[in-house]
Amino acid sequence: MKKVISAVLLAVMVAGAVFAGGAKDSKPADGKKHYKFGFTCMDQSNPFFVLIEKTIREEVEARGDKLVSVDPANNVTRQIQQVEDVIAQKVDGFFLNPAEAEGIIPALDQLKAAGIPIVNFDTEVADMSYVATYTGSDNYNAGKVCGADLIRKCPNGGDIIVLDSPTMNSVVDRTNGFLDTIKGHNFRVVAQQDAKGNLQVAMGIAEDLLQAHPNVVAIFGGNDPTALGALAAANAAGIKNAKIYGVDGSPDIKKELAGTSLIEGTGAQSPMNIAKKSVDLMYKIMAGEKVDARYPVPTFLITRENVNQYGTTGWQ
Repeated sequence: MKKVISAVLLAVMVAGAVFAGGAKDSKPADGKKHYKFGFTCMDQSNPFFVLIEKTIREEVEARGDKLVSVDPANNVTRQIQQVEDVIAQKVDGFFLNPAEAEGIIPALDQLKAAGIPIVNFDTEVADMSYVATYTGSDNYNAGKVCGADLIRKCPNGGDIIVLDSPTMNSVVDRTNGFLDTIKGHNFRVVAQQDAKGNLQVAMGIAEDLLQAHPNVVAIFGGNDPTALGALAAANAAGIKNAKIYGVDGSPDIKKELAGTSLIEGTGAQSPMNIAKKSVDLMYKIMAGEKVDARYPVPTFLITRENVNQYGTTGWQ
């Protein structure tokens, strides 16, 4: 009996040693607390969001932490489900850009219930009380600078087409900035439709609109993919004089500006700066530091006249 008891005690001691060793090995080698974050944006087929995700991932992983990234492909129902799936992975914080400002609210409710702080970037959610902070481009100004350039180049006004996206607050702000600026300058919006921020959708819509309005002096797109879709439609229709504006400052749009193209300008933003600011804010939140409600990132106009200053192979 003593031999049996001794054997049992030995086994318990060995198991305890193994368990203790395992627990010791599970601690970070650097002695720091490490985090797991969630990431979602409206559409990772957009190069703008590709760079934001890449930059956030690099910044997070450089600190020894982990990023769990999902792509809803502009479907808010899918985005809500994906957020729920990521919450189940016990993330400490969430980088979030909504596919729909209002439609994303159920996911925000889930994050709030789980006690997970949100850094909202690029496009504001409809109810900002859910988020710890927001950072993104000055979108109103991005549209405003495009409108001011159009006034300068078309002082007599004319008919224009607007390709917006009413469910995306960032695009709504850009569109408002553009329309407010050209108001009172003899421009007439002959068509305004939702292109969903997507190149293919914008191309299809612009093809139809240009058949009905071939003499427009300008087309404003809520982002660069929309502007590029409008460009493809205009080229196919043989349009020669329309000035096409976008918002982003993407390499693809800057290549058009560097050559001979109907693309006239883009309200430029910096996805890299948005990403880095988002990460900086997230780690301040993790450290218990106070952050402001909003951190705007400046926007500015890139045209044919100054595109060489910014280059065409990357983002500014």
